[in-house]
Amino acid sequence: MTAPKTIVVQNDAPAPKAEDLKGNEIMLSVKRIGICGSEIHSYHGLHPSCIYPVVQGHEYSGVVVAVGPEVKDFKPGDHVTARPQLVCGECNPCKHGRYNICENLKVQAFHADGAAQDFFVVTEDRTVLLPEDMPLDFGAMIEPTAVGAHATSRAPLAGRNVVVSGAGTIGNLIAQFAQARGAAKVLITDISDFRLAKARECGIKYTLNVSKTPLAEGVKEIFGEEGFQAAFEVAGVESSIQSLMATIEKGGDIVIVAVFAHNPVINMEHLGEHELNLIGTLMYKHEDYLKAVEEVHKGTINLKPLITDRFPLEQFDDAYKFIDAHRETSMKVMIDL
Repeated sequence: MTAPKTIVVQNDAPAPKAEDLKGNEIMLSVKRIGICGSEIHSYHGLHPSCIYPVVQGHEYSGVVVAVGPEVKDFKPGDHVTARPQLVCGECNPCKHGRYNICENLKVQAFHADGAAQDFFVVTEDRTVLLPEDMPLDFGAMIEPTAVGAHATSRAPLAGRNVVVSGAGTIGNLIAQFAQARGAAKVLITDISDFRLAKARECGIKYTLNVSKTPLAEGVKEIFGEEGFQAAFEVAGVESSIQSLMATIEKGGDIVIVAVFAHNPVINMEHLGEHELNLIGTLMYKHEDYLKAVEEVHKGTINLKPLITDRFPLEQFDDAYKFIDAHRETSMKVMIDL
């Protein structure tokens, strides 16, 4: 991506060589790449920190083709995925084990080149082994699933009623993970009947189209006097966070997941006098990747209905244009190498 809405495919790009691998490096033959909502922001020049030019792709799966001499846990032929985070290891968050919020964090596909290439080199510490029977499509979706794993660890959910605002891929996975973490009832909202139908197909029982029924009315109908105590804002629009703050039980937790193209105005009275907790979340840690693989492999998290379309690598730009033209009916668009 050399500039917003400009994708260039370099057919003569140099490939890494196995003999050049450093001790802890692994070379992958990339097989699947999922297009992420954050990359859509980059495509439109709306991501707050993306640089150009940058190679796309941070949701991916591949096959190990070579390993460096110090690699212990991976071998050629293994199916893997890997975290796209490049961290310094020296700042205070890193020293405290919170490298997902590294002060010098670089994310591949945004601040460093990503995996949209035939061969890609990763380090062993960021690599995750996939079960042999896991489809490569699912392997490429471990990254967004790990977002759901991490976000749902940011607030207590067991026994609580939960609302997820936004039923795109990430919202869907967060709702599924909330159920897996023992939430009493999980309601997912959106303005798209298609995305809400996908949510039900994935096993999320309670759905609400807020363009037809106001959130407060739907919450009363589904939760009754119990109300809800935790929420996830995944829509990235001002009206969504305002509605959550106005309807959640006093003292409730609202986790902000979405990337906002424009900073929202929030009701400070609701925040202060209702003693609400607004909680940030960023990406994931390695244990979230492992948890995502575990839950997908067990079948607790259902990924199959979310994959709606696929394109070859050479048509990456067409994939972005397709998403723009089919916002209502495309969920996870997969690049198939």
